[in-house]
Amino acid sequence: MAPKKNTVIIIAGATASGKTSLAIQLAQHFNTEIISADSRQCFKELNIGVAKPSPEELQLVPHHFISSHSITDDVTAQIFVQYALEKCNQVFQHNPIVIMAGGTGLYIKAFCEGLDPIPNADKDIRAFIALQYQTNGLAWLQNEVSTKDPLFWQQCEQQNPQRLMRALEIKLSTGNSIIHYRNRQIAERPFNIIKLGLSVEKTLLHSNINQRVDSMMSAGLLKEAANLRSYAYLNALQTVGYKEFFAYFDGITTLNLAIEAIKINTRHYAKRQITWFKKDTSINWFDSKFAFESSLKLLQKRM
Repeated sequence: MAPKKNTVIIIAGATASGKTSLAIQLAQHFNTEIISADSRQCFKELNIGVAKPSPEELQLVPHHFISSHSITDDVTAQIFVQYALEKCNQVFQHNPIVIMAGGTGLYIKAFCEGLDPIPNADKDIRAFIALQYQTNGLAWLQNEVSTKDPLFWQQCEQQNPQRLMRALEIKLSTGNSIIHYRNRQIAERPFNIIKLGLSVEKTLLHSNINQRVDSMMSAGLLKEAANLRSYAYLNALQTVGYKEFFAYFDGITTLNLAIEAIKINTRHYAKRQITWFKKDTSINWFDSKFAFESSLKLLQKRM
């Protein structure tokens, strides 16, 4: 088998761990481009609440899968993989290295290993599930999934509403568990993959998250969420940083409690991300404080 000349460097880790900064540093070093592996930064209507790279950062290096879709689009792991593979092929025409950075573990796994085609879910069913979740909360969603798809329920992230909604919409649309469509054979990619993981001490990570939420509020997150209120039923808006404000707009909670809920839910999300990525033994972990220098040393040996 001929050696693979092209390489995708993947940067994974929890939210607020410094993935964007490291991705830009490495992309500048290798004079290449970045593909975002974030399931929410791809939506052009979502900006402040999904911590998109700033306009200044976006000007430093070409980015892809940022503001590439609308919240009304059906964006799945399959769509991301197809998009990312096409972008890699385009970049490889003039550069043997591509940087991928993001915290959506399923997207990264699907990109690296492949994913069996999953039928499109019925849009009316998707809207119904999102509305019921928004109205009745996580407990309703958990009960529906555990009842209608017990096979998936036994092995899923039971606190992850996006995964639960996706599984339920597939079950109701096709009659099959989403597990029925899971990939049974790892795909062979025509390029090398090197995975880097950013490790941040728990107290520091929580501080970063709290500071980020405060900065988002100063940047106008409340107004952004208010402008999106009419789209609250969409799956894209079942997202930390927005759904908490919808409860505030509906008079269910106070503004201060909504802001605190965003911080708490973001910390919980970061914990789930860490748990997911720690299961991947192919990730090379680095302290976020020294990530650029440390990762360069590894890359020099591996490339």
